[in-house]
Amino acid sequence: MKNNKASRRKFIRHTALAGVGVALAKPLQLFSKSSDMNKNTKSKGYAGRNITDKLSFWNFERRPVGDNDILIEIKYSGICHSDIHTIRGHWGTQVYPQVPGHEIAGIVTSVGKNVTKFKVGDKAGVGCMVNSCMQCESCKSGEEHHCETTGMIGTYGVPEKSSPTGITQGGYSNNIVVTEHFAIKIPDSMSLQHAAPLLCAGITTYSPLMKAKFKKGDKIGVVGIGGLGHLAIKLAVSKGAEVYAFTTSENKREDILAFGAKEVIVVDTIEKLKPWAGKMDYMISTVPYAYEMSNYITCVKPYGYFTQVGQPINGELMINNFQMIFNRVNFNGSLIGGIPETQEVMDYCAENKIYPQIEIIKAEEINDAWDKVINKSARYRFVIDATTI
Repeated sequence: MKNNKASRRKFIRHTALAGVGVALAKPLQLFSKSSDMNKNTKSKGYAGRNITDKLSFWNFERRPVGDNDILIEIKYSGICHSDIHTIRGHWGTQVYPQVPGHEIAGIVTSVGKNVTKFKVGDKAGVGCMVNSCMQCESCKSGEEHHCETTGMIGTYGVPEKSSPTGITQGGYSNNIVVTEHFAIKIPDSMSLQHAAPLLCAGITTYSPLMKAKFKKGDKIGVVGIGGLGHLAIKLAVSKGAEVYAFTTSENKREDILAFGAKEVIVVDTIEKLKPWAGKMDYMISTVPYAYEMSNYITCVKPYGYFTQVGQPINGELMINNFQMIFNRVNFNGSLIGGIPETQEVMDYCAENKIYPQIEIIKAEEINDAWDKVINKSARYRFVIDATTI
């Protein structure tokens, strides 16, 4: 009997200690060991089915959460003109169904066993890429978007062996599984809805602006004041530039001045550009369609730089080389930015209270929002409330 009582006390003590251990264990540890970690992740979103039809609801699956992955419950997803170009086949033949969206912000709900960057409950975002080789010089130097071997794996529409659908699927959905390296930490002071557009529109304009190394007081021209352009204004102004906004929309004047621009040039005729020839220290264009660029480029001082970040249909631009050989301006393009630089712009905007101007919409409004983006009536970034999917 005595031995039985001792055994019972030992059992109770061990059971109690085990219970305390469970109570104190982090939720992520319990969740990460779930058998569900080996199963495909159930997802739902809005997908393009071909180049003409409207996006529609779709149930699909993502890969399981791997050892180096995190699962993000998406709360908000921005709408980028790139989404439209891609689904409409403007940049080449696509695989369907395809869920677009690469401005993703949400909450981490699961982590793999090797993950150290995030824990369950953290705010996290995903931008324009979800993987690369991580071995080449570009990847190792923080320019994963210029991966020299596999190329960057875009957030949607790119062949991906680990994806049950055969391609990566984007952020117009309720969740996403991503390698932790390619997720961005969103500061507590930055709301998720404002964080989302920074993951494409923010980094796409921030990266070339920083590489331009302009000085305080320099005259910076921004061409095209939409989702990217309005952020380019805010970012350049925050760094001390005098910003001049070039737009075809007179009805954006008050907004543009509120963003901090010194002057608004409404280009309803090419003649409006002539007084500005050789006046800008640097210019960035966000226009996503081909337009006659040469007169805009001529607004830059000789040997200055003009950067095109908007990507037209099939990448085709219109530049008159006769003007280029006389204006002596250097023209270049820019993609997005690497993971370190994307984290940098997120932290910078949080610290300096730089927020995109957004309009939150329900998932059922996506197709109408696309029409407004095309018609230049967005003010200035549509952000999908993913809880409505």
